[in-house]
Amino acid sequence: MRLPLTRRQVLIGGLGTAGALVAGRWSGAYAAEAAALPDKSSEAPASPVAIQRCESYEPKVVREQLQASLNLIGGLGNLVRDKTVTIKLNLTGGSGPACGLSAIRTYHTHPNVAAALCAILADAGAKQIVLVESFYFRDLPEKALTAAGWDVEAIKAAGDHRVAFENTRNRGTWPAYARLKVPWGGFIYSAFDVNARYEKTDVFISLAKLKDHGCAGMTAAMKNLFGMPPQSLYGDGAPNEDGLQARMAIFHEGKEPVSALQNIGCKMPEGQPVWKFRVPRIVADCVGARPVDLSVVEAVETVTGGEGPWLKTLKPVTPKLLFAGRNPVCTDAVCTAVMGYDPQAKPMQRPFQGENTMQLGASAGIGTNDLKRIEVRGLTVDQARFPFDSPPAQAVADACRYYMPHLA
Repeated sequence: MRLPLTRRQVLIGGLGTAGALVAGRWSGAYAAEAAALPDKSSEAPASPVAIQRCESYEPKVVREQLQASLNLIGGLGNLVRDKTVTIKLNLTGGSGPACGLSAIRTYHTHPNVAAALCAILADAGAKQIVLVESFYFRDLPEKALTAAGWDVEAIKAAGDHRVAFENTRNRGTWPAYARLKVPWGGFIYSAFDVNARYEKTDVFISLAKLKDHGCAGMTAAMKNLFGMPPQSLYGDGAPNEDGLQARMAIFHEGKEPVSALQNIGCKMPEGQPVWKFRVPRIVADCVGARPVDLSVVEAVETVTGGEGPWLKTLKPVTPKLLFAGRNPVCTDAVCTAVMGYDPQAKPMQRPFQGENTMQLGASAGIGTNDLKRIEVRGLTVDQARFPFDSPPAQAVADACRYYMPHLA
């Protein structure tokens, strides 16, 4: 099944608006503004993160190792019993292959992990389980996912037939959008207007794929929420309830939304593409607006050198790992360390092209990215370490030049 160019592919077009990725300097205005923001990093909560080895996507193996991961952080009974649970999938881009392998073995959430999670939730007493994504297609999710190789009926059966799928690219069947406010007022947006499913749920889970990312440095539980705001309000064709266009102009380049909340006025560093700072800030704002109750990050098989096949530096890798944590910042910090990066890296330091989403989340008080404060259970970071290779700026610029003609 071929899907249209989507948010990650379109955003590549914004990576080099002025041409190549040029080095710039922090402007005085930006530095002053950043210093004026209250920094809650020292008081940001710490929460345990589990790392578990998972040798394959064989359903029984995934189920056992994911259950073991969740047991290490206290299990799910008290969290989900008699509750409606919404799971945000990580299905960036189309469903085409990458590096000669299927999307689910490289840059998409693997359906066997989704099935295992649904089974565990059902066993723990969840009343309803809803799998969501802002898909770039008009077909019902079940039809499109089946065409992409998912066994939708097996996932429903694994969840004791309490499972539903929902496309959150627009308002959908809900009578109105839900407005989710950012508790600290926001780095870019004070609130987001989203499909009401994100509000009408008792428990929210981010089910992410661990990868490098050409725009945000790395992608896991936090970056997964960048796909929450609907294309209908934040896509390039907004406002349009039938829109399938990505969020490049509004989210990456700073165009004001037509029918949603406006940008908060804030300075950006001089001589740098604004996406370097807007995208990480919007990620942090999304996580603030829709708190994550559970983060599950899978890296049984994944990719390094980027987030999808639009980056030529992409390479398949097999870390054979599962991560689980109740706090998305803490979970992502441990994931980042396992990748061989510093979760407290300063802006513009590898792997971050711009700002560090975890540092923003910590400064906002969501959770700590200080490994010394995070209890790691199961495998240690050293035992799990699997070095990734973030894409160089030139590769991102090359992708920009390739995709821009296709987006005219």
